[in-house]
Amino acid sequence: MSNWEGLDEFVAVAECGQFTAAAERLGLSSSQISRQVARLEERLQTRLFYRSTRKVSLTEAGQTFLQHCQRLQDGREEALRAIGDLAGEPKGLLRMTCAVAYGERFIVPLVNDFMALHPQLRLEIELTNRPLDLLQEGLDLAIRLGRLQDSRLVATRLAPRVMHLCAAPLYLQRYGRPHSLSELARHNCLIGSSDQWQFQQEGREQSLRVQGNWRCNSGEAVLDAALRGFGLCQLPDYYVQQHLHSGALVALLEAQQPPNTAVWALYPQQRHLSPKVRQLVEHLKSGLTQRLAASMGPS
Repeated sequence: MSNWEGLDEFVAVAECGQFTAAAERLGLSSSQISRQVARLEERLQTRLFYRSTRKVSLTEAGQTFLQHCQRLQDGREEALRAIGDLAGEPKGLLRMTCAVAYGERFIVPLVNDFMALHPQLRLEIELTNRPLDLLQEGLDLAIRLGRLQDSRLVATRLAPRVMHLCAAPLYLQRYGRPHSLSELARHNCLIGSSDQWQFQQEGREQSLRVQGNWRCNSGEAVLDAALRGFGLCQLPDYYVQQHLHSGALVALLEAQQPPNTAVWALYPQQRHLSPKVRQLVEHLKSGLTQRLAASMGPS
């Protein structure tokens, strides 16, 4: 006799409150349900129900047993869905969000590649630098950069994100090269979305407020100003890597480079991801890894 025998019947009776209703739910006869529950009580040597002519109610032992049985049922269904979805075709509507510049440059092209492979998928992407609430907005997925704040979400690391302090050779010829964090105060710093730049000194993170005569909340605009020799910039690797390789920009204070942050895929907490989200996350992780490897090669 299987240890599972009678569990589904027991849960159905407990949730329906009647043997007749439980029989209708499971498509069995009332006598079959009653027999399975009685055999289960005999195996457990415990009474699970108080029975009356109209309804049944759980004993204390039955209430405890019901909680465990419901979790077992949930786990069994989860396992069956997971196996069924391994080869599941991504389809239906997928709604996601990402920061504007990073999304346009990296994420959207990879998502478009994914769409070409899965024509049954429908897609809505909102590119915004405002962090949207996935639960309130009904979003399936968000791509976030840097450090994470929302603990209600599950995060998968897609790629590293390294910040670089750098400047054009023209600027350094005119104003010299900083050799310590304290010297940044006398340099013109090109400020993006924040005037708080992050560094690492003696193994600890340090935030430093910088000043300059130029500011814009666009990474591409900051990069253009830096390449023209207007001042120092601190930007992620995906903006400056090729320019560091070519010599158009020079890395500065590399020993104080801040600890790596990351590019993250975030989605609402749930034990089982739909094929469309799971496979897209895997596609993005693979694509970003390949791009990183290519950017580290010869220019």
